[in-house]
Amino acid sequence: MLPCLNSQGMNKQTYLYGAGGHGKVVLEILQLDTQKVAGFFDDSASIPKQILGIPFLGSFKQELLHKDDNLIITVGNNSIRKKITTSLLVSFARAIHKNTYVSPSVRVELGTVIMSGVSINASTTIGNHVIINTNASIDHDCCIGDFAHVSPNACLSGSVTVGEGTHVGAGAVVIPEVYIGKWATIGAGAVITKDVPDYAVVVGNPGKIIKYTHE
Repeated sequence: MLPCLNSQGMNKQTYLYGAGGHGKVVLEILQLDTQKVAGFFDDSASIPKQILGIPFLGSFKQELLHKDDNLIITVGNNSIRKKITTSLLVSFARAIHKNTYVSPSVRVELGTVIMSGVSINASTTIGNHVIINTNASIDHDCCIGDFAHVSPNACLSGSVTVGEGTHVGAGAVVIPEVYIGKWATIGAGAVITKDVPDYAVVVGNPGKIIKYTHE
């Protein structure tokens, strides 16, 4: 467990940028850790005035953040999350659910969210603004690139690399020592037995490339 990663200090508060379902989950993770969430930002005009009791503040307003405040981009889409993040000059926080196992030797970068039931084993590195979703399992010596998303119940065996922006679908399984490139898409339930190139879309058991996308 890494409870110290969530510590914000008595005078700090966190804002969330993204008021959809993903934002609600992150809100509750922070609240379980007794962190103060000051409000939601979102560019949509159809957001209610409050989300689970937390005020909606409209589009992002830099002036609302004090020097000790933090932000988490709570947008599930990897490319949109990267676009928002790279446009801001703010301090970012992490959100790690209390019901997780994160080895003491794991490195978790800023902006990353780790959901309930996740297990991450020794010497793994999790990049910036990553989503590790509910009940995902990540074994030893893995490397997860910035803006990636490992979906619920996905399983990464030891020494797997997941490139920047890649989405690993729900229930997917990746065997040991596989390299998955950047901005790839691994379909739900896929079984990945060999390396995956950048931008590839892979589905099935065993996984097969069906097309390529380009950011």
